[in-house]
Amino acid sequence: MKKLFMLCCASLLAACSTGPSTPNASLDGEVFYLQRIALPPSATLSVSLQDVSLMDAPAVTLARQNGPIKGSVPLPFHLEYDPAQVKPGHRYAISARIELDGKLLFINTEQHAVRLDGQDSQPLRIKVDQVR
Repeated sequence: MKKLFMLCCASLLAACSTGPSTPNASLDGEVFYLQRIALPPSATLSVSLQDVSLMDAPAVTLARQNGPIKGSVPLPFHLEYDPAQVKPGHRYAISARIELDGKLLFINTEQHAVRLDGQDSQPLRIKVDQVR
């Protein structure tokens, strides 16, 4: 009976374990703006990789980087995503925003499409515009 119990536990553990994971892919780039102003030290940068295929639905986020801004523009970013989430025929884009205490200061106003097929030139350059 004890051997049967151990065999069942081993089978359950084997069924729950994940197989070899696929390596993550990544996108590197920088966010910049044209205004000649410095950002406050507590400003934060948020960069996202999104599936923007559906017009009537919110974009699905595949990867995100959030954090305080260190240094001056251009602001570097690194996004790691699971290539298994990339679907053929879908459209993907990078979005970026700079905030201060929850208030939006800069955002990209043009869509920055990426193909996610390894052919995107890197580093990506994402321009953000000041919000008035």
